[in-house]
Amino acid sequence: MNTIDQICVNSLRVVGAEMITKAKSGHPGIVLGAAPIAHTLFTRHLNINSQDTKWFDRDRFILSAGHGSALLYELLHLSGFEISMDDLKQFRQKGSITPGHPEVNHTPGVEITTGPLGQGIASAVGMAIAEKYLSAYFNEPDFTIVNHNTYVLCGDGDLQEGISQEAMSLAGHLGLGKLIVLYDSNDVQLDGDVSQVNTENVKAKVEAMGWDYYLVEDGNDCDAISDAITEAKNSILKPSFIEVKTIIGYGAPNNGDSSIHGKPMPEEDIVSLRKFLGYEYEAFKFCDDVVDYYNENVVNRGNHAETEWNLLLKEYQKKYPEAYKEFLKFMYNDFEITDTNDIPTWEVGSKESTRKVMGKILDWASVKLPNLMGGAADLSSSTMVKGADGIFGQSNPLGRNIKFGVREHAMAAITNGITLHGGLHGFCSGFFVFSDYLKPAVRLAAIMSCPSNFYFSHDTVCVGEDGPTHQPVEQLTMFRSMPNTNVFRPADANEMTGAMLESFKKENTYPTVIVSSRQTLPNLEFTSRELVSKGAYVAFTPSKTPKYTIVTCGSELYLAVEVAKKLEAEKIYTTVVSMPSQFLFEKQSDEYKNEVLPDRPTFALEMGSTMSWYKYADYVFGIDEFGSSMPISEIYGRYGFTIEQVYDTFKTKFLKK
Repeated sequence: MNTIDQICVNSLRVVGAEMITKAKSGHPGIVLGAAPIAHTLFTRHLNINSQDTKWFDRDRFILSAGHGSALLYELLHLSGFEISMDDLKQFRQKGSITPGHPEVNHTPGVEITTGPLGQGIASAVGMAIAEKYLSAYFNEPDFTIVNHNTYVLCGDGDLQEGISQEAMSLAGHLGLGKLIVLYDSNDVQLDGDVSQVNTENVKAKVEAMGWDYYLVEDGNDCDAISDAITEAKNSILKPSFIEVKTIIGYGAPNNGDSSIHGKPMPEEDIVSLRKFLGYEYEAFKFCDDVVDYYNENVVNRGNHAETEWNLLLKEYQKKYPEAYKEFLKFMYNDFEITDTNDIPTWEVGSKESTRKVMGKILDWASVKLPNLMGGAADLSSSTMVKGADGIFGQSNPLGRNIKFGVREHAMAAITNGITLHGGLHGFCSGFFVFSDYLKPAVRLAAIMSCPSNFYFSHDTVCVGEDGPTHQPVEQLTMFRSMPNTNVFRPADANEMTGAMLESFKKENTYPTVIVSSRQTLPNLEFTSRELVSKGAYVAFTPSKTPKYTIVTCGSELYLAVEVAKKLEAEKIYTTVVSMPSQFLFEKQSDEYKNEVLPDRPTFALEMGSTMSWYKYADYVFGIDEFGSSMPISEIYGRYGFTIEQVYDTFKTKFLKK
């Protein structure tokens, strides 16, 4: 290893440890142990450009072990991104751009928000899928305008999470040759030695999943690390897994011990670290040699790489002008639906499950929007959701239908990776009750303002005979309570069409969750495709001034209107409000909200948890218990959701309240 490499690595170690100690919070173990891995990757292989952070053909670097953020911020600082030394000194402090875990759109150069272990690996698989699809779509033999790698730095904890195993299994199956995982293998985790919880053969396991495996026995040997990365880059048929044996907390007095994982080093241990490394530079200081080395090998190389790419793109434009125009539309997410004249429609009075409507609208939209890509977790025949152009895979990299298999945990994170990569808009689907498996990645999408789409079917206990394990009750409340997440529960084909169109909007800065019915629903004369965009609207108005309001959504809208008509016959005048999206309704003006839901007694109705409705209603009728197995024909009566039962509840419990 060159002397300059040693100086750079030691600088990363010391400054990183100082950041953590100053913050009195953080994880020095990975910073000290994995510094040679990250340094080697950045200075010898990673093509990024701090002057153009969104350069489309840049390599993607994902710190899946997000607790090692101090190391990432140092690297980005040295690589020319707008992260100053003062920013490094403000690590984990209020208002800083160097938070405890990396956050995309918050810190320049960060590709994805990580922290929950395994999410980074899974999202990286999505990015590699996007690269593989776009390269197949646009590259010509003489013009490889999409040609970059996705790198992941992970630790033992990442690999123990089930989500990473699901994702790696799929990556191997798909032959994602541009995906390279660097495993910081130090045999220690937070609670002790890895051997106490995990004794599997990592090499055999990853090879069985279809990955190439490489071992670097000395994690301080930058040349050996670089050689392994070079070999991995030359492996185009399989993803690559590089195990680098390191020492956690290298150089600290308690190196090799779990105590160094997540506790700041005392000042005296920083002194010992400096002495062990022979490091004599002042605190929070990168010497000129280190700065110059990164300028030459990261900043200048990245500038040169993008300059060469721009020249290539100009030649591509000359030879393939139409493909170039389309490439720009992909690159800048410039797709939107402006013409809906040929959109599928349903006659009033006809019956269709909203899951079938969802699938048909998606099929129609996939023609209009060639950047839509996604699929289902082995449930496309039930959710009716699938991508276009055949199954994506090694034999068909131009397919937009991803068969995720029964991998719900990874599916959602992979979808985020597809969307975050740029150029594509990712979606996925499953049964709504299994959204519990997807929730962590949906939450991250919301935090990241990532507009991934999550389409679910089987929205209530009306699943029937499958019983409580398959009957969602609390899931709607769970997602509605999630900040920056748009949840739709449409009542019929009109509302589902409106919800789907909303989910395709290119300006969305939030994930969209749409839940659909398994059972057929009547297509109603009083629903509005257009007003779905406001979240709620008046669907039924009585013949005289109303004294009451029923607010509802989904399959219960028809039920609510029938109840309102029955009440009107008794001169109990009641308005019915359809609220397919509480999220969008809250974005409306106070004037509109007061117009739709004026200050009068309000009754809410939904076949699920009552909790999310108390903001809008004085009385909520729902289901605050788990379901049970029975034919769907008996479900309504069992839980009180027939016209007569709701009518009686309204009169005996709501009116007398």
